[in-house]
Amino acid sequence: MTDHRLEPTPENVHWGFFDATLKPALSVASGASVTIRTVSGGPDILPPQGSGLAVLPEHRRIVETLKPVLPGHILTGPVAIEGAEPGDVLEVRIDDVRLIQDWGWNANRPLRGSLPHRFPEQRILQIPINRNAMTAACPWGSTVPLRPFFGVMGVAPPPNYGRVSTIEPREYGGNIDNRELIPGTVLYLPVFVPGALFSTGDGHACQGDGEVNLTALETALEGDFTFVLHKERRLPRPRAVTPTHLITMAFDPDLDDAATRALEDMIDALVSIAGLAANDAYALCSLGCDLRITQLVDGNKGVHAMLPFELLPRVKAEAIPGF
Repeated sequence: MTDHRLEPTPENVHWGFFDATLKPALSVASGASVTIRTVSGGPDILPPQGSGLAVLPEHRRIVETLKPVLPGHILTGPVAIEGAEPGDVLEVRIDDVRLIQDWGWNANRPLRGSLPHRFPEQRILQIPINRNAMTAACPWGSTVPLRPFFGVMGVAPPPNYGRVSTIEPREYGGNIDNRELIPGTVLYLPVFVPGALFSTGDGHACQGDGEVNLTALETALEGDFTFVLHKERRLPRPRAVTPTHLITMAFDPDLDDAATRALEDMIDALVSIAGLAANDAYALCSLGCDLRITQLVDGNKGVHAMLPFELLPRVKAEAIPGF
């Protein structure tokens, strides 16, 4: 059981945008756990009557009563963490993620995706999900294993950014689309406003690295999160820890620049938590660090660097929240 629960009602969601001036839907103390339910997609992705695919009542209520403020995702939140201030780090423990409906959707749209010149027409697929088997039955005959995670997890942006779309991931997180952020992993986010103001959404039942045609298998999810505040632990960008890997992430319109920043962040992390000299960290990255394309389709492309903990000679656990 978690300490709190946040439902995706029209009062508890914001559609298409992040904003430092948003009022919290919930305020919790550091160390609290919150169950957050999310829905994904506007009215155009809902399955037609007679399809046998049921739309969650809260999803239908949102699309019937709200409109997107900017193009982007339906996010549940924000959750304020008491005592959070700019310059802190918010640790987000992803304790569990659950599928809550029996279908998902995939879309490519004109002028979007990795190959808009080749696939210029809009196409939306509703794909049945078997929650017991944890598979999805694709219309061309593939059965795809599911590995659900939240595509969007982020805090409020710096106040001077104003209101920004949820589509582009940035230093505050947002539309990270990192398929490694499954239950048992921990996401670290830099804090830019009092309370941090964490929101989540964009549920993915499964996704390949790259998310190449624009979307994953988008669906409604429920997640259990534990929030831990670390005072004065500055980070330039989101980072993460899995049971086996250290992950740094960077985002930029230029994929090369995103890769460079993710690599430099990994080197800095190895200096911080393992005490390596920078040139030794650089060599270790060449020997054992994987640079992966997180996504290609969100304006700011993403690269995540992954290094197995087993390659580190030592780890200072107390340094990890600010690594």
